[in-house]
Amino acid sequence: MGSSFSSGMRGGRTRKLKSEINVVPYIDVMLVLLIIFMVMPSANDPSVVDLPRAEKSTKPPSDYVQIVLKPNGALSIGVKGKDEDAPETAPNRDALVRKLRTIHNDHPDYPVLIAGDKDSKYDDVIQLISEAKKLGITRVGLSTK
Repeated sequence: MGSSFSSGMRGGRTRKLKSEINVVPYIDVMLVLLIIFMVMPSANDPSVVDLPRAEKSTKPPSDYVQIVLKPNGALSIGVKGKDEDAPETAPNRDALVRKLRTIHNDHPDYPVLIAGDKDSKYDDVIQLISEAKKLGITRVGLSTK
């Protein structure tokens, strides 16, 4: 009885555990996700700034300087109101600050409104507010819908 038990353990088929991962399903999933993420941004119009909503927001002043921070990081600046000019795009923050300084020298009483997309980086908006304060602009606000 003892010999049949031991021979059954020794003589039977031994299973070897596979220690490798089958990566083919993971590649398929990653390719599907890649296609989804490539198609999704084309549905959104990058020129439209989707501003955050506020329950009670005051009307903007009649004349003001507007800085627009677009979702793709592009910056534009222009004067809104009776002295309205076409907004100019700025390649970087330094060029925008130079243009803001020029506009502020021409119109020192105009407040600045920053229109940042709700997906914009918080740090970018804070940096723009800080730069405006350094120029001596005391009235700086955020645009909302």
